[in-house]
Amino acid sequence: MLYAFGSNGSGQLGLGHCDDVSTPSKVSLPASAVSQTPIKITAGGNHTLLLVSTGEVYACGQNVDGRCATTSKGDLHKKFQRCEIQLPGNSTVTKFRFCAATWESSTFVDEEGRVFTTGTGSRGQLGRGQHITSSTVPKVIPDFPPPGTYITDLAASMGHTVAVLSDGSAYGWGTGRKGQLGMPSVDCWIPRRIDGIPFHAMQAACGKDFTFIAGDSKKAQHLVLGSDKWHVRSAAPRDISGWKGIAASWGSIYVVLDSGRLLAWGRGDHRQIPSGDHVLADKVAAGSEHVVVLHEATGICRAYGWGEHGNCGELEGSDDTSNNGNFVSVDTKILGIGAGCATSWIFT
Repeated sequence: MLYAFGSNGSGQLGLGHCDDVSTPSKVSLPASAVSQTPIKITAGGNHTLLLVSTGEVYACGQNVDGRCATTSKGDLHKKFQRCEIQLPGNSTVTKFRFCAATWESSTFVDEEGRVFTTGTGSRGQLGRGQHITSSTVPKVIPDFPPPGTYITDLAASMGHTVAVLSDGSAYGWGTGRKGQLGMPSVDCWIPRRIDGIPFHAMQAACGKDFTFIAGDSKKAQHLVLGSDKWHVRSAAPRDISGWKGIAASWGSIYVVLDSGRLLAWGRGDHRQIPSGDHVLADKVAAGSEHVVVLHEATGICRAYGWGEHGNCGELEGSDDTSNNGNFVSVDTKILGIGAGCATSWIFT
């Protein structure tokens, strides 16, 4: 079962309406997705992508420019619909390994390793060449990834996307003026290798103006590229050995360790940096200016940060949570979590 709460002005929660909700509400999924396990939620400004265990992706929310990659061409999808990519010769792609979303675009990696983009991006977010700023249907990024490699991780934030490859390199495209895609600090209209990573990259997380790259969990290898606003680079801990999950909001970075400890640094003015001995985490999901934390052994799920749209649950007298976060629950055991732009998700 999938539950959603938060901002919903474009139907991006998939609840069948466009009203914000502050309590976790059951999402009515297509019949083909009901029995499947959610693997990942990724969200743009007003649309959501859901990857399930069969490899299918479902989308809802704003679709005026085709960013949801569905066969239905309505401007708004108030319920999740399956993503399909039409290829020449009447063949169709419906199974994917990865998906990611910038503010107005979506990226899909299919089972053959091909990368498709769709939607809108004025600074290279589509990754298909200079001045290609819109695409109402998904089209492939040519000649990527390089021969002999394949994508092992995919991440995106408001304006840029980063792909980690099997050879330990990382490539990025989109907004790059703050150095989040490496040097030179320019927008990248096609995937460009991010030079200067002194280790085999394993996973990436993207903030608004930065990129966080993690290497071998046993060797504490990590790197922050881009803007140091909110001290996301200068305040980074030296040791993240034993990491098992990473995430980034627009201005903060979160690392879950095997020990259950949560490392967090960066922007904290909305109390989106969890603190205190009570913070135990097995999973973390970062939205735009909030974070959802799950401790599996106790089943405790808390949201921290800015919750004006209900994405941190019911709050009293403030748009921000307390320092201890806000307890969020449903009537069954929580197995997974997700977060987007003022949206939150629970999997059971």
